[in-house]
Amino acid sequence: MTKKLWFQAGVGILLALLIVHFFIDIKGIFSPILIILKTIFLPLLVGGVLFYLTEPVQRLLEKYRFPRWASILSCLILIVGVFWALYAMVGPMINKQVNAFTDNLPEITDKVEESVNYVLDRRDEWPDFIENGIQSARDRVNEIALGLGGGLVSFLTGFFQTIFMLVLAPFFLVYMLKDHEHFIPFVSKFFSGDKKTFVVKTLQDVNRTLKTYIQGQMFVSLCVGIMLLIGYLIIGLEYALILAIFGLFMNLVPFIGPWVSVVPALLIALIQDPKLLIGVGIVMLLAQQIESNLITPNVMGKSLDIHPLTVITVILAAGNIAGFVGILLAVPAYAVGKVIIGNLYEHRRQIRRAATSDVASE
Repeated sequence: MTKKLWFQAGVGILLALLIVHFFIDIKGIFSPILIILKTIFLPLLVGGVLFYLTEPVQRLLEKYRFPRWASILSCLILIVGVFWALYAMVGPMINKQVNAFTDNLPEITDKVEESVNYVLDRRDEWPDFIENGIQSARDRVNEIALGLGGGLVSFLTGFFQTIFMLVLAPFFLVYMLKDHEHFIPFVSKFFSGDKKTFVVKTLQDVNRTLKTYIQGQMFVSLCVGIMLLIGYLIIGLEYALILAIFGLFMNLVPFIGPWVSVVPALLIALIQDPKLLIGVGIVMLLAQQIESNLITPNVMGKSLDIHPLTVITVILAAGNIAGFVGILLAVPAYAVGKVIIGNLYEHRRQIRRAATSDVASE
């Protein structure tokens, strides 16, 4: 029985849980290490995303005999140029719309308050579960309001963390662009034989999965943002650029993000002209249909091969555990774990097949 895969997997899971349990009990010993990991995590994440976005450019430049230092410098100049161009083209428009939104904020607040009061006046007609949900939301808002006392400290902390990230992320990016081909050979040199083959294949598959997801998701989100902007401009929705940019970034969260991004657009449409609600719904529906049926299948294909229900479950679980960052990282982390487990299963099957053939030959 001890040679059965299910038994070994069960023992492995139990040992992993015990390790996690003991790690939690003695986490004070590892607190300096955890602080360091938390400090470098976000810059490393940003540097990794930028690496996968600029690596095709580096590969193209080196194909035309650019030296490594020149290709890295070109990638850095390209990143700075793209951000500067976006700021030069979009910055004034965003500033204008933000100022207009700020000027109209009292009017928007009054209209929202009128709508809320209209609904609250009919609370006797509500089912109990709706009233309980509204009361829970109200309590949550009060908790957030009470917690705003430490807002200045949180702001300063976040500000310095952002500055630190902006300084450190380019260093991670430069070293990734410089030495990315050496990572897999460096790790695999500690193994030999079949284990080395397994490690190399697994790392290559993980790299391919992350590359496909990051590059594909960024391109798809950009297309969705452009479609939303065009659609909002056609129907005459105010603050179209801000809403389209919000939709672009929210589309990075699979399945849930697009539906969250439409909520502000619906509120603005309701305040501007209730008839625009239909237009916003049509724009969102067309953008999502084009994205899911035309753009995503051709850009990302079935490389991740994750069922939509699994994606939703993973996102909800990650959101409860790690908040918004967990939501962003849930799908790629699950895809990487799936690749590793799949390769482990295939490796074990090859070992059993080889053992069976050896016994048969004897």
